[in-house]
Amino acid sequence: MYKKITPQPLTLKSLIDYSVAHFAENTAVAFVEGNGLLKYSDLGKSIDEMAGLLYSFGLEKGDKVALYSQNMPNWVIAYFAVVARGLVIVPILPDFTREEVENVLIHSEAKALFVSERLKPKTDGLELPHLKTKIKLEDLTVISGEITTPKPEKIAEIAVNEEDIAAIIYTSGTTGRSKGVVLTQKNITFVAMQSYTIFPINEHDVFLSFLPLSHTYENSIGMLYPIMYGASIYYLEKPPTAASLLPAMAKIRPTMMLSVPLIMEKLYKNQIQAKFVKTKFSRMIYKSPVFRILIHRIAGKKLYQTFGGRLKFFGIGGAKLDSRVERFLKEAKFPYAIGYGLTETAPLLAGAAPHQTKLQSTGYAMEGVELKLNEPNKKGVGEIWAKGPNVMVGYYKNPEATEEVLTSDGWFRTGDLGKFDAKQRLFIKGRMKNTIISASGENIYPEDIESVINNTQYVVESLVIEEDGYLVAKVILDIEAIEKNIAHLKAVIDEKKEKYTEWKQHFTKELNAKLNRASQINRVDIMDEPFEKTASQKIKRFLYNKTNPKKK
Repeated sequence: MYKKITPQPLTLKSLIDYSVAHFAENTAVAFVEGNGLLKYSDLGKSIDEMAGLLYSFGLEKGDKVALYSQNMPNWVIAYFAVVARGLVIVPILPDFTREEVENVLIHSEAKALFVSERLKPKTDGLELPHLKTKIKLEDLTVISGEITTPKPEKIAEIAVNEEDIAAIIYTSGTTGRSKGVVLTQKNITFVAMQSYTIFPINEHDVFLSFLPLSHTYENSIGMLYPIMYGASIYYLEKPPTAASLLPAMAKIRPTMMLSVPLIMEKLYKNQIQAKFVKTKFSRMIYKSPVFRILIHRIAGKKLYQTFGGRLKFFGIGGAKLDSRVERFLKEAKFPYAIGYGLTETAPLLAGAAPHQTKLQSTGYAMEGVELKLNEPNKKGVGEIWAKGPNVMVGYYKNPEATEEVLTSDGWFRTGDLGKFDAKQRLFIKGRMKNTIISASGENIYPEDIESVINNTQYVVESLVIEEDGYLVAKVILDIEAIEKNIAHLKAVIDEKKEKYTEWKQHFTKELNAKLNRASQINRVDIMDEPFEKTASQKIKRFLYNKTNPKKK
């Protein structure tokens, strides 16, 4: 049975209290292997116990509590003990450096810190003047801190209002400046509630969660949304590699999953595309649309079984999906869905369910959200502006940055360029800050060029930047695949630099034949190390500009 749930009021307290009351005997969260299993009734008790412990350290309503850990069932307990009981959560991304963690803890004035054993060394020895307690997340035991008031048997009722701050989320941006996004109870709960309008779920759904819960994408749609409907969520005890994901999918047979494009792109290149470019005959067959669709359909059925055989929704967000990979998913009839949003909008702004997807579109504006294009050019491309109950209050302690992105009448400037088609589906063109203006005044979107480069054989990833008025492509190659298919290439690279130069020139020539006049690549740099990325797997572009030493 499917029925939309509307928390009253729109707070995370209403959300969790409703679920605990209505789905008490359902499995709420667990590890894939069954450890750490909590029913909704258990979850409710643990949340109140943990909230009581936090308040016993002298915390008061509105105080900040940091959460620094990989995914686990106790992450959910800690989160709700904070946001549903009058405190403010500060989730920290697991890949933040020690310095970034220190900055977040000091800037947010966090008074308590939940930390996992794996990440605790990054917090040891930090000078944190506001911190009153540190709690180990695996068993919820106190590492440090003195209790100032006795822990009550039952926590006193704490009023939580829609406009109360629920979270401060420090983004790992592609520009290098981490800002604290302030989200209210209503901001976050609205997105969880409205996710139903894109794809409905019920208490029988099973989620496999492997993206970081500290990222708002997984947090809102992969945790809050299923909990609102009494569904079950399973976490991996090991890092999400193919070796841990494949048996997990076979065991729990998820109906719902969220991913970033990179995972599906790797799977497509290594498992699907690689098989069809081995011989001249297979390449010829694959070029025929009729045979390609047939091949994709067969491969799609196998892929579907690999995912457990009952997947209804495979959400992809966080970055743009490669066009060829999307074409494969569509022709394979794989139930992929696309979403678009930002941390500043908690995060969802637009989405397309599996039955709505259109190649390279992020779908329609989410119900209750307004989207418009500011000052579109002749081709209909303009900056995407958004307005709705999910738009943040602002950046914490940063009124100047807030003023840059929020207009006086409530519109949020996303910084993304997009256009609408006749059916009002949104197409993302790229980030405004990444746009390169050609000598003739044309807008060049590096993401579009990168999509072409990434579809070239033996290319893993690429980054296009401007240097001295020319376009330069920085490329990561799949050296293993090259060595298998091109005899002695490594020897050629190591011993005969002129041959390597010839190869690069040929690669550049082939690439430019696929690009328009304004997008021609002047130079290709082969990178030795993988690109550094954000939590949503976007390349940190600022590290590779001309003035940065990492560019080489």
